[in-house]
Amino acid sequence: MKFVCVLMATLLSATAVQAQQAIAPNPSILPNYIMGPSWFPTILKPYQQELIKPLVMENSPRLHDLIRNGKLRLSMADTLALAIENNLDIAVQRFLHPIAEADVLRASSGQAARGIAGALVPSGLTQGALGVGVNQFQGAGGVGGAGGISGGGGAVQIPQVGTFDPSVTINFSLDRTSSPLNTLQVAGVSHVNTTSTAFSSSYTQLFPTGTSFTYNLNGIRQSSTQQFLLYNPAVISRFTVGINQPLLSGRGVLPNKRFIMVAANNMRTSDELLRQQVTATVVQVENAYWNLAAANEAILAAERTLEVAQRLDDDTKGKVEVGTVAAIEMASTGSAVAAAQRDLIIAQTDFQLQQAQFKKLLSKRTDPELDAATVDTTDDLPEPNQRDVPELKTALAAALEERPELRITHQDLANQDISARFTRDALLPSVHVFSLYAGAGLAGDNSNLTGGTGKSLYQGFSAQYPEYASGLSMVIPLRNRAAQADNLRARLEQQQLEVSAQRLKQEVELEVREAMVSLTQGKALVEAANEAVKLANRVLDGERARFESGVSTTYNVILRQRDLAAARQAQITASVTYAKALVDMHRATGGTLKENGIELRDALTGEITRHPSPPFQASQRSNAESK
Repeated sequence: MKFVCVLMATLLSATAVQAQQAIAPNPSILPNYIMGPSWFPTILKPYQQELIKPLVMENSPRLHDLIRNGKLRLSMADTLALAIENNLDIAVQRFLHPIAEADVLRASSGQAARGIAGALVPSGLTQGALGVGVNQFQGAGGVGGAGGISGGGGAVQIPQVGTFDPSVTINFSLDRTSSPLNTLQVAGVSHVNTTSTAFSSSYTQLFPTGTSFTYNLNGIRQSSTQQFLLYNPAVISRFTVGINQPLLSGRGVLPNKRFIMVAANNMRTSDELLRQQVTATVVQVENAYWNLAAANEAILAAERTLEVAQRLDDDTKGKVEVGTVAAIEMASTGSAVAAAQRDLIIAQTDFQLQQAQFKKLLSKRTDPELDAATVDTTDDLPEPNQRDVPELKTALAAALEERPELRITHQDLANQDISARFTRDALLPSVHVFSLYAGAGLAGDNSNLTGGTGKSLYQGFSAQYPEYASGLSMVIPLRNRAAQADNLRARLEQQQLEVSAQRLKQEVELEVREAMVSLTQGKALVEAANEAVKLANRVLDGERARFESGVSTTYNVILRQRDLAAARQAQITASVTYAKALVDMHRATGGTLKENGIELRDALTGEITRHPSPPFQASQRSNAESK
């Protein structure tokens, strides 16, 4: 028995280590839920709740640290750090990784994987799924023929039972019965009173190869009023050891560890789903940042326009007073001032709207200090740079390699391939070989319970009354239509996924081409808008000079001022369009996180201990300085 226990412990340890090494995560990212609670030395640990990180719904300290004198001064790097720490969309998706780890833990026990939102668990895996119900050991239980009135053998069958997590069952009972008899020949009395104390225990274990092991120990102590018994009270015991091994369907690692494989793939998928969400959030935050910067630029432009209109109005008043200009000109200049004031109010309210939406992206909850603060963007809108437009071949290759959507599709295809291979294995008949060894004992217990029990157990374990059995069990479906249908469906779904993957690949390539066209177009628009502002300034200066010389009118000056205001607004629009096109270019090629210096570990933990200095932002600063 010692040898059997040592052998079982060795096999269990090897199985656990193999499964954990195959899918062990980086311990520096999050607490590891794959391993499960250790049962040694605290043996009650597996029966208690596992500790998880407490839920934090407060805004990160960085948000308050950046508020000074009622202003929230933000660079793009600070903005993205706040988004990683506080954005609720990212916070929701962050739970997928530990949930996927818990699913790996469940599958490692031999149960069916539950899956995670956004990852594929093929339906074909549920055929004969591990963990949907543990079969009970049949044909080798009970106390056997020991203690009966006749001996004899019978048919034996040892089914495949258990899960990867060993299971121990213990049962203890006390029973007293009184039974009337219809004969005196067997018991010697007309009724029998029987008192029984019974104990049973079992151990079941399934291994990744499909081998199942079962150990049963049963014992009963009976005292009876019937006559002609050899022992009264009597202690009857029996132990059995059974092994079952599939030979065709269900044999090997794939059919038995399929859910572990899928759960491990889904854990990697959870990281890509988080990367996809972080990318979408970063794109949203970047666009919101540039919208806010553009709204601020629009306020400055409107203020300059109002200042110029007000100066013209003041100059015209002076000329009217000295009689060099007709009073009717005051109507034109006053109208220009009113229009400029209207445009300034529109620009200010638009900024307030953009600011409210922007704050929502960077906070977990409302905060009075944050609500009262005015956001001040410190990064200028980017100037066109030829290096921002990559080569088409390079951009396409990067997109096919880095886009999280494509990586998720590859993981789904890997899961579906497991389903196709499993259903192919399930086409085979079910053929099992099994073996049984059992021992029985029977002893009297006239003196004390311990003495009779010990003698009965000794007889069983010393093979004084042994039983040996081996056999073959086969289940052969004659038409096998269910297995055929499952395999057909699995392979058809695999081809369907391959077509979907190709369609997604085409969509990604199209997005890259469109992003490159938009970026090239945006670059040309910014250059043209900059030139238009310069020319509008020259035209306005010339018109002012003619007005001062008396050869032009206030109306013409106002028209030139409006032209300049329109050119400035077009310049702002072109600049923000170019900035968004650059953001979309990084998204289309899958380089959003890399370009902004964001690591997936930061998104998983929700904590950034450094201030990133992305290459994209550094190039913007150098461009602004050179300008």
